[in-house]
Amino acid sequence: MIREYKHEPFTDFSVKENKKAFEEALDLVNSQLGKEYPLVIGGERITTDEKIVSINPANKEEVIGTVSKANKDLAEKAMQVAVSTFETWKKWAPEARANILYRASAILRRRKHEFSAYLVKEGGKPWKEADADTAEAIDFLEFYARQMELMKNGVPVKSREGEINQFNYIPLGVGIVISPFNFPLAIMAGTTVAAIVSGNTVLLKPANNTPVVAAKFAEVMEQAGLPAGVLNFIPGSGAEVGDYLVDHPKTRFVSFTGSREVGCRIYERAAKVHPGQIWLKRVIAEMGGKDTMVIDNNVDTDMAASAIVYSAFGFSGQKCSAGSRAVVHQDVYDEVLEKAVELTKSLRVGNPEDLGNYMGPVIDQAAYNKIMSYIEIGRTEGKIAAGGEGDDSKGYFIQPTIVADVEEKARLMQEEIFGPVVAFCKARDFDHMMEIANNTDYGLTGALVSNNREHIERAKEEFHVGNLYFNRGCTGAIVGYQPFGGFNMSGTDSKAGGPDYLLLHMQAKTTSELL
Repeated sequence: MIREYKHEPFTDFSVKENKKAFEEALDLVNSQLGKEYPLVIGGERITTDEKIVSINPANKEEVIGTVSKANKDLAEKAMQVAVSTFETWKKWAPEARANILYRASAILRRRKHEFSAYLVKEGGKPWKEADADTAEAIDFLEFYARQMELMKNGVPVKSREGEINQFNYIPLGVGIVISPFNFPLAIMAGTTVAAIVSGNTVLLKPANNTPVVAAKFAEVMEQAGLPAGVLNFIPGSGAEVGDYLVDHPKTRFVSFTGSREVGCRIYERAAKVHPGQIWLKRVIAEMGGKDTMVIDNNVDTDMAASAIVYSAFGFSGQKCSAGSRAVVHQDVYDEVLEKAVELTKSLRVGNPEDLGNYMGPVIDQAAYNKIMSYIEIGRTEGKIAAGGEGDDSKGYFIQPTIVADVEEKARLMQEEIFGPVVAFCKARDFDHMMEIANNTDYGLTGALVSNNREHIERAKEEFHVGNLYFNRGCTGAIVGYQPFGGFNMSGTDSKAGGPDYLLLHMQAKTTSELL
C-alpha cells in the first residue's frame, strides 16, 4: 500500500525549543568548517589537486569547505561507471528504488536543522528560507518515491480477444544533473532522485558556489543504501566538465536548472548527434523568469504591498519565481507603492545566522556586481523609492530596492536581475495589466491580487505563466501541491513536484502478445 503524501511542515522558530535546536545545529556546522570533500565515482572517493573553495557569502574570509574538482578524464571515468551501473540498477524493482528514497528522507528529516544550517552558511539563506529548502528536499524524496510506486505497472491499454497488450515505462540511461546555487539542497536533491528512482544513473555536477551541501547529500544517499555508481558526485567547471558531458554520446538526458543563457547553450549542444550516439538526448530545463505581481484596483492595499515585498525580497530575490515586477492599477498605484516602500524599509539585512535578519547576502561578487549595475540602470529608468545601496566589504549585501515609475518595456521590466530589486509599473486598466504581464520572454510564475471575479477568470485564461497564483505572492510552490515549471524562455515546462515529472526520465514501451 502506498502511503499518503503530505508535505514536510515548516519549523516555527518562535518556539523556544526549535530556536535552540537550530542554534545548536549552527554550532555543529561551524565546528565542521574547512573540511575537504572528495569526488565520488562508483563509490570510490577521489581527491584532486585542483579544488573548488566554497566561501560564506556573508563573510568572504570564511571557508565552508574545499571540494575536489573533476576534469575531463575523471568525467569520462564517471561516465563509464554510470553506463555499466545502469545495466544492474535498471533491473531493480521500482519499490526497492523507492525505499532508498524513503530511507534518505528519514535521514534528512532527522538531520533537518543541520542541513538547513549548511544552507545558512554556504548559501547565505536566512533561517526560514533554509528551513523551507530542506523541507522541500524531503518533500521531493517522499513524493517521487510514491510516484514511482504508482507508475511501476505502467498504464492500462486496450486488449482484444486473443491478445494481451501492455504499456510500461522503462528508464532512459545515464543522466547529467546540473543544479543551481539558489536551492542547493531542494532542487539538487529533487532533480537527482527523480532520475535515480526512475531507474537511471546520474552524474551530479552541482553549482560551484554550493558544492558542500551536495557532497553532504551524496553521503546521505549512500547511507540510505544507494548502490555505488548510481550517483556519481563530480563538481567541476561548466565549460570543461559540463560541456564534455552534455556532448558525450553516452549521455541520454540532461537535467538542468539555472540561467537562460546556459540553458539555451545546453539545449543547443544536446541537439547535436555525436559519433557513437544512437538516440536523441532529452533535455529537462528550468531557466528562470521575470515574474509579475499584478495588483487590481479593488484590493486590500496592505495585503497587496506585503505580497509584492515578500515575493520580491525572499532570499534576496535569488529565486526564479521572485516577483521582480509589480504592475499596479493607476487607482491604487501611489498607495500600494507607499506601503511597499514602508514595509521594505523595515526589513533587516545582515548575516543570516542572526534569526532577526530577514535578508542575507547575494551569492558572490559577480552577482553583487550585476545587481548593483541594474540598480544604476534603475536610476535612469525610474526613481529609487527604497534601497539602492550595497556593501561588499565583508559579504555581498544589497539593500532591498524598489524602483518606481518604470516603463513597461524598460530593461528593469524585461531582464532577469536575480537579486533584491523590484520595478513598479502603472497600468491603466485590466486589459493593460494583462498586456504588461505577458510582455516578457518568460512565463514562469505570476500572481493577481484582485477581488473581481471576472478578472480572476480572465487571468486564468490570459496570464501566460506555468504557475499562476491569486491573492497571494508568486513564490513558494509546494511539492505535490503546486507542480512547478514555466513557459517560453522559462524552460521546458518540466513540472517539478508534479504527477508527470518522472515520465521525463523514462520512455514508454508497448508489448503485444497473441494468445
